[in-house]
Amino acid sequence: MLAQDTFFLDWSSVQLVVFDMDGTLYDQRTVRHSMLRLLLADALSSRSLRTLRVLRTFRRLRESLAEHEAKDFLRLQYELTAEREGISPALVRELTERWMEVLPLRYLAGARYEAVDRLFDRLRRSGRKIAIWSDYPAVAKLQALALSADLVCCANDPGIAALKPSPNGLVHIMERTGLGPQETLLIGDRVERDGAAARRVGTRALIRTSSPAPGFDCFDSFAAPLFDHIE
Repeated sequence: MLAQDTFFLDWSSVQLVVFDMDGTLYDQRTVRHSMLRLLLADALSSRSLRTLRVLRTFRRLRESLAEHEAKDFLRLQYELTAEREGISPALVRELTERWMEVLPLRYLAGARYEAVDRLFDRLRRSGRKIAIWSDYPAVAKLQALALSADLVCCANDPGIAALKPSPNGLVHIMERTGLGPQETLLIGDRVERDGAAARRVGTRALIRTSSPAPGFDCFDSFAAPLFDHIE
C-alpha cells in the first residue's frame, strides 16, 4: 500500500478536476479479462484468430503512434493495422469499435473503482467542475459507469486530434472551462501519458497506482484520506 499522506494537496486552489477514463475510473484488467473470454469464444465459434490478431496489432500501433505523437493518428491507426493484417481499413474500424468500444460497456459498472461515485458527488457539491479526457471515446463509458461530468473529451475530437502525452486535450478542456493550469488537477493512471501531459502545461497530476511513481503524487484508492478534505 502507498502512504496516503506523504504530500499536501490544497483543494482550495483546485477548481477543475480532469479524470482519465480507462484504468483510472475502473479496473481495466478486470474488463480485459472478461473481454478475452468473449474473444476466445468468438475464435472457437468462427475457427479464426483474426479478430484477436487485429486488436493486438491495433493496440500496439496506437501506442507507437502516441509515443511519436503522430499528427494523423486517426487515419494511420486503421491503415497501418489493415496493411499488417491484410484486411481493409473499414474492417479494422468495424472490429475495433465493436470489440474495444461497444462490447466492453456491459462490464464497466462491475469494474468501477470503489468510492469514485462519492468523489464525483463531493466535487460537484463543492462547485468544482469535472471533466473527462480519454484517448478513446468516453461518453458511453461514463454513462455505463453511472457517472456524469461537465465536459467529456477524447483524442478523436476535432479540437484535440492528438493522443497523450500530447497535452492538446488538457489545453482544450482548460480553454472550454476558462480555467488555468494552477486551478486544474489531472487524475490519471499512467505517468508516461497522463503525468507527462500534465507536466507539459504546468498542471498538477495525481497518479492512481499501487506502485511508487518517482516525481509524482500517487494514491491507490479513491477512498484515500486525501479526498476527504474537499469542501
